[in-house]
Amino acid sequence: MITHYPYSSLGHANHGWLDAKHHFSFASYYNPKRMNLGALRVINDDIIQAGKGFDTHPHKDMEIITYVREGAITHRDSNGNEGRTEAGDVQVMSAGTGIFHSEFNVENVDTNLFQIWIEPNQLQVEPRWDSHVFPKDNVDGGLTLLVSGDGQAPLHIHQDAFIYAGKLKAGTIAKQAIQHQAYVLVSEGTLQIEGNTAQKGDGLEVRQLDEISIEAIEDSEVLVIDVP
Repeated sequence: MITHYPYSSLGHANHGWLDAKHHFSFASYYNPKRMNLGALRVINDDIIQAGKGFDTHPHKDMEIITYVREGAITHRDSNGNEGRTEAGDVQVMSAGTGIFHSEFNVENVDTNLFQIWIEPNQLQVEPRWDSHVFPKDNVDGGLTLLVSGDGQAPLHIHQDAFIYAGKLKAGTIAKQAIQHQAYVLVSEGTLQIEGNTAQKGDGLEVRQLDEISIEAIEDSEVLVIDVP
């Protein structure tokens, strides 16, 4: 079963420096029917103005994944980690016992990113941060595994979850296996997913399916978040 959530139906908060769309209840946006998908708790589609960002703030016992779509984001935290993540690349932070961090767009253009929170299967772990640069070429037949909890992906989280992504040239079809349940994000373009036409910014919940077919109607970019 697939449930389609168009971009226009998402929660919305515009703070001036931050224009955010919420796929699930977050901050001032509350929808009792949109609290989570299994361990997946937050997906925010954020546009951060040039020179602006999130001041230092705390997190605890959460796996936080940031996928940059346009521009770049610069991370600093209380463990001394610092890094700049560019479009198409990913950073992860295991908040564990507690960590303070800031996220700033120090570029001269706006930054657009997905911020994803996944509840961990282990609490009170040692906080950590990591990032990885991924190939920018179109994928042919299968998406790239970016993040997982089983050691198979370049980036690790404390959960039996998998995050895949890739750019698809118009006319390309990618088959994606689903181990648990999944949330599909259309980062760019237009996709046909099991009879559902989804456009940039849309989300789709996938339940009770072992595999989905993703067809690019035009040049597109997609993320698949597979969670228990």
